[in-house]
Amino acid sequence: MSKLSTAAKRLLVGRPFRSDKLGHTLLPKRIALPVFASDAMSSVAYAPEEIFLVLSVAGISAYMYTPWIGLAVCAVMAVVVASYRQNVHAYPSGGGDYEVATTNLGPTAGLTVGSALMVDYVLTVAVSISSAASNIGSAVPFVATHKVLFAVAAIVILTAINLRGIRESGTAFAIPTYAFIVGMFLMLGWGLFRIFVLGDDVKAESAGFDLHAENTQLYGIAFAFLIARAFSSGCAALTGVEAISNGVPAFQKPKSRNAATTLFLLGAIAIVLLMGIITLAQKIGIVYAHNPAEQLTGAPEGYQQKTLIAQIAEAVFSGFPIGFYFIAIVTALILVLAANTAFNGFPVLGSILAQDRYLPRQLHTRGDRLAFSNGILFLSGAAIAFVVFFGAEVTKLIQLYIVGVFVSFVLSQTGMIRHWTRHLKSESDPAARRRMKRSRVINSIGLAMTATVLVIVLITKFAAGAWIAIVAMVAIFIVMKSIRRHYDSVAAELEEQEWDGVLPSRTHSIVLVSKLHMPTMRAIAYARATRPDTLEAVTVNVDEADTRALVREWQNSDITVPLKVIESPYREITKPVLDYVRRVRRDSPREVVTVFIPEYVVGHWWEQILHNQSALRLKSRLLFQPGVMVTSVPWQLSSSERAKRERIQAVPGGTRRGFDAAEDGPR
Repeated sequence: MSKLSTAAKRLLVGRPFRSDKLGHTLLPKRIALPVFASDAMSSVAYAPEEIFLVLSVAGISAYMYTPWIGLAVCAVMAVVVASYRQNVHAYPSGGGDYEVATTNLGPTAGLTVGSALMVDYVLTVAVSISSAASNIGSAVPFVATHKVLFAVAAIVILTAINLRGIRESGTAFAIPTYAFIVGMFLMLGWGLFRIFVLGDDVKAESAGFDLHAENTQLYGIAFAFLIARAFSSGCAALTGVEAISNGVPAFQKPKSRNAATTLFLLGAIAIVLLMGIITLAQKIGIVYAHNPAEQLTGAPEGYQQKTLIAQIAEAVFSGFPIGFYFIAIVTALILVLAANTAFNGFPVLGSILAQDRYLPRQLHTRGDRLAFSNGILFLSGAAIAFVVFFGAEVTKLIQLYIVGVFVSFVLSQTGMIRHWTRHLKSESDPAARRRMKRSRVINSIGLAMTATVLVIVLITKFAAGAWIAIVAMVAIFIVMKSIRRHYDSVAAELEEQEWDGVLPSRTHSIVLVSKLHMPTMRAIAYARATRPDTLEAVTVNVDEADTRALVREWQNSDITVPLKVIESPYREITKPVLDYVRRVRRDSPREVVTVFIPEYVVGHWWEQILHNQSALRLKSRLLFQPGVMVTSVPWQLSSSERAKRERIQAVPGGTRRGFDAAEDGPR
């Protein structure tokens, strides 16, 4: 069983890496771009779609505002990218927004950023995978009717790939990411060329439909609220920008410069694709409804609304179905792989928070492949929970999205402004001061714009579902505070107490006995070897006949250790032993009581169910007794011997070091 599980793990994850091979897993820019930028680039597959969906409430006439909303989103993205280029140069250690906020605004602000980013990373995975299911469902009806199953399977596959290590996952994701970029530029370029140069009449399948407005009474403040809500949905395109600031340590040297270059490429590609899709969608007359069955008129019976990207590809590549299917495939792939940004950002952030004692320390350590395996598994589990709960519906999940990332944007920009202000006080070099002042201006503009967007997002999305993300952030914040408080209290408790060096006056050893067999004999021998002042064997009378047989066999043996029988009228084992140990401690408070418990060492998981259950319950209770030591005396069954030999060979290099399956040790 152990050999089989080890082989399966190696097949899934790969051979383990030595710690000194960490440098070989670092990413060059050509691999870092698809690893860290896929989230922001993939946002063009659903951010424009969400803008059209929100505006559809007011009818087709409201579509005229889509280019202006798109330009506003691009302006915010350009400023945020410029701001984060300052971040990666100033804080290249990988702490990202968390480190910036903690260093400049204090631990409370840092923890707020940490909780916000954790929620955002989980939602990045859920939204990206759900959007991929919708896009594939446009071409494959089976996926459209089984979106949750598809999304869960995709998350599991992504988890397995990321457990193999960041370098391998980056290489695996580079080809489809670059295929998406090339495919999108070809689609946009060919579509615009046909319209503006060749003069072709390129029309989407929905161009002839009428759109029934859900609310025709939107004027003044109500209409402005609709525009603001469309803008806040479009700002989903900004997610993923912060991941590079958290992942700077994964870049090859010079780390900060390579990260800044990748960040610039990310922003440039995302802006071009976002505006290109919005422009082309308007030119081909796409009508996209929030509720197609009720809003669309003129559509054929049983009409299934395709995604925005699918409709554009179908119109642009009319008569060339290969082009349509290529775009559908690479769009689905980039949306699946967009989740990889979170799979690289979340574990690093979790490791930093664990190092600062805000999360369990297991999240700080790397796995076999030098990836933060525990963080990867935690992220995938949380994302699957969101996908299942919200039915893999992008429109529902998008309402929870981007709240966390804009909270981190605002606090990060505030922290960077304080960072430059602090350094300007001590900097005397004129050139350096000019650079710092320029950086402070960039971060100030970034703060103003991201704070404005955050307010708009909170106002327009709070009732629609953003409150769930806020509640999740508050809950995570409280949990992390509690974990830190626990770690601090334990550390203080251990530091305050000084070891007095006083040894116990006497030792009282108790060997627990159920039968007189080899495990019992070994436990008595080990107890004697410790040279206790008092040594006795204890058995609990839960069956009168068995107890009498044991006493008789004990008296006929040559064992000189006295056997004491504890009565148990209710046939319990644990409580009578605990009461007896407490009585011994009460009678001799300066004595240390050591309880020796014989245990079987088994080789199969199901054997553990059949053995050692009483021993486990006893140990778990005895460990809480002051002045009591518990010693397990192992007895290896034959199945454990076979398991031991299998484990020795399963260890990497075991055969090379001279271990043989037919022997107990090295040859």
